[in-house]
Amino acid sequence: MEITIRHSEPEDYEALRRIFSGPKAIAGTLQMPLPSAETWRKRLSEPPEGLYSLVACVEDEVVGSLGLETSPTRWRMRHVGGIGMAVRDDWQGKGVGTALMEAALDLTDNWLNLTRIELSVYVDNAPAIALYEKFGFEVEGTHRRFAFRKGEYVDAYSMARLKP
Repeated sequence: MEITIRHSEPEDYEALRRIFSGPKAIAGTLQMPLPSAETWRKRLSEPPEGLYSLVACVEDEVVGSLGLETSPTRWRMRHVGGIGMAVRDDWQGKGVGTALMEAALDLTDNWLNLTRIELSVYVDNAPAIALYEKFGFEVEGTHRRFAFRKGEYVDAYSMARLKP
């Protein structure tokens, strides 16, 4: 099984809707459940400046997504990027997250000259935390009651990776 990474295209909207419809994927993000295809079509058709949107594909099927948000007009923070990602429920634990992180960090380190990459991850998402730590991310703090999920507030870690 070969996982390929490419930039997302507007035609990927239905695949992203499917990813973010999975209960495991949605529980690990700040997205609302049951997204409409139109929501994703619009996001992919009209991306904000400084957003790099990557997708992971297996045999031309989109199975994961990673967004890298940069700040091209915030001069004092141009060295910082923020990452958010999700992997379709049936593809979690199969290397998709690793492939997305490798591609994103190649982009940040070798092309965008970003020296600080940030992300937030729920404290109960052990697989994601392990993935981020594998790539050099460290916990910098805990956001208490960070988000409301499944009827209760949950904490999240603030993690960052500084370019070596």
